[in-house]
Amino acid sequence: MFFYRLSVYFYRIVPVHLLDDRIWFPPVEEALSDGLLAVGGNLCPERLLLAYHSGIFPWYNEDEIPMWWSPDPRFVLFPDELKVSKSMKQVIKRNEFEFRFDTAFEDVITNCSHIYRKGQDGTWIGDDIIDAYTALHQLGYAHSAEAWQNGVLVGGLYGVLLGKVFFGESMFSFAPNASKFAFIQWVTHLAAQSIQLVDCQLHTAHLESLGAKMVSRSLFIELLNEYTV
Repeated sequence: MFFYRLSVYFYRIVPVHLLDDRIWFPPVEEALSDGLLAVGGNLCPERLLLAYHSGIFPWYNEDEIPMWWSPDPRFVLFPDELKVSKSMKQVIKRNEFEFRFDTAFEDVITNCSHIYRKGQDGTWIGDDIIDAYTALHQLGYAHSAEAWQNGVLVGGLYGVLLGKVFFGESMFSFAPNASKFAFIQWVTHLAAQSIQLVDCQLHTAHLESLGAKMVSRSLFIELLNEYTV
């Protein structure tokens, strides 16, 4: 889920695919009702990029093997439907924060891993996730959007950009409105670059207030096929 993840424990016998060293995924239509599609494999760049192209993302606790998800429906934001409240327009107008991107990727993802989230005992952003997405950043696929205040990083988010789709992963905030500011500025930047879709994965009221909405997985896959080529 984009920016908020519940704890998931794989202590059950379920009919999901077990991945090995081969780079592949089963059809997303074979996912369970909660979206779980497969377990196992690794987080090498080739597997991660195939996952995002296929409408799949990893999500699991530090002490678990990788779990791969493709929920239905999918929560997305079309950049031209971004909603900015009057209060956030005032925050932007007052220049409370400075917007930057890709200047502190490792700091952003590390800060995301430290944020307490209600209903979550630990973090799903372990060292393997940090290492994997840092590698994607170095390859030019993963990006960070950042809110700075008086020279200090106080909020931000990270995700993966493929073609005209940005796949959001997580955000953090150390100051009121900082992460929301970074998100709004980032989506505005993406829209100016003709990006067509922001994947938010699963529903949050926070992102719904910014214009995100549910679409069917089948429509989501159609959009990926059109925009990630």
